[in-house]
Amino acid sequence: MARIAAAAGTPAADPVVFMAGGPGADTFDDIPFLVGSGLNKDRELIVMAQRGNLYDQPNLACPEVDRFNARAVGLGYDSQQAQQLMLKAAQDCRARLTADGVDLGAYNSTENAADFADLRTALHIPEWNVYGYSYGSDLALTYLRLHPEGIRAVAIDSIAPPRFLTLPWGWGSAAEGIHNIFDACAAQPACKDRYPDLPGLLTEQVRKLEAHPLTLNVTPRSGGKQVKTVLDGGALLNLIVAFTPRPKDIPAALDELSRGNPERFAQARAAGSVQKTGQFAHGLTNSIACGEWAPGHSESDVLKAGRKAFPGWPDTVLAQVPQLPFQYPVCGLWNVPDRAKIQRVATVSSVPALVVSGTFDAKTGASWAKGVAAGLSRSTAVLVPGIGHWVVPQSPCAQRVLASFLARPTAPDTSCVAGLAPEPFTIVPK
Repeated sequence: MARIAAAAGTPAADPVVFMAGGPGADTFDDIPFLVGSGLNKDRELIVMAQRGNLYDQPNLACPEVDRFNARAVGLGYDSQQAQQLMLKAAQDCRARLTADGVDLGAYNSTENAADFADLRTALHIPEWNVYGYSYGSDLALTYLRLHPEGIRAVAIDSIAPPRFLTLPWGWGSAAEGIHNIFDACAAQPACKDRYPDLPGLLTEQVRKLEAHPLTLNVTPRSGGKQVKTVLDGGALLNLIVAFTPRPKDIPAALDELSRGNPERFAQARAAGSVQKTGQFAHGLTNSIACGEWAPGHSESDVLKAGRKAFPGWPDTVLAQVPQLPFQYPVCGLWNVPDRAKIQRVATVSSVPALVVSGTFDAKTGASWAKGVAAGLSRSTAVLVPGIGHWVVPQSPCAQRVLASFLARPTAPDTSCVAGLAPEPFTIVPK
């Protein structure tokens, strides 16, 4: 863990503790974004690597999966070869971890939340504030439900609701975020005139690439040698969900793709060939996804949710959860206990809460925040137009709202949100 001193000369007595996304992301990589967003302006900032992450012992990194991910850019996203290689990587990682005596079932949100409760006690902090984004919002809500003592206020950003978070849920979030991007384009006359039918264009390109994938030699933006890069329908969808390219460039990128220029998407796909091997805890991802998100549903449920989200798309694309391809086969071999009943519980609390969402978020759809806020009787919900996943670092307004909330949890100033609108989309010549 790390403690970042407050910038203010006389800071508030109650620090803020941060819960990172992922699960499996290196918390300490997020510190520059947190400091840049003013999290330590008036109070101390505390970060802790969640159990199994980088610098922890044991560390649930899977270099085997990182090496697969680097190679995967040259494979069909949802191809049989990609599935076989990914399962081999996951199996090798699991075998190595369990041979070292790691209990993979001990890596879950209940234990994760207990670690933060123990941290507050160990640091002799009477009261603190919690800020978490993405999976960190799932964890923060679990922590608030199980260990409410000592929590002054909770801010959650890009909401992953424990009660509803399942693997099929990913399709609804993807559709919501993408449709909001397209609707925002339609609301800007220049964008609407230049790209009049983005939903139809996306469907057309997904179908075309899934039937006839492009195989290209691409130089990653970071430089180096060219890498074989395959762009198919599944890869296209997942690049958009990951905001590579950025939302303002997606209409232009789709238009260029339709006219034979796949450069924006191809370079984004090629970037995956450069991996920070051993830094992401894929083992933690799998333990939580397989223990908490997968149970109670099946691969057919994923496909059904995909068909509902994007009617008419190829089943080969819709069969894979966005951002988590082949997760059910992986869970079949990861073999951790079913924790669905323990984890899928609504958080009901009167602790002041701030619920922040971005309209362009295609990973954790903004509409899911409503159900979460309903259980938090003293909550303030903020919807930021034109922002994607992890809102606060991207939005100066959201930063001001969060600072106001930490100063006055029951009466934050949200006035800046009313004047916000998505930035202009990139317009390329016809």
